[in-house]
Amino acid sequence: MKKILKIVANKYVIATLVFVVIIVFLDPYNLFVTNRVKRQVDELHMEEEALKEAITTDSANNAALRGNLDAIEHYGRENYYMKRPNEDIYVIK
Repeated sequence: MKKILKIVANKYVIATLVFVVIIVFLDPYNLFVTNRVKRQVDELHMEEEALKEAITTDSANNAALRGNLDAIEHYGRENYYMKRPNEDIYVIK
């Protein structure tokens, strides 16, 4: 028991424990904040990848529609429910 108390009472052990407590709990950039920020960064990277895929898809659609009037009409009818005069459109979801 005295040996354990002597080790714990050592000034280097006390300084190390105080340092660890400050770093883990009291520092403005403690481990909890660092982990939360890391998760947010990971989520933003995933969102970035999804947006890059959307940009690629939209660029491909843009290239397909450029100069092709039939494709433009087809796209407008499907996505924006456009219609010709005297034509009825029924949207079924």
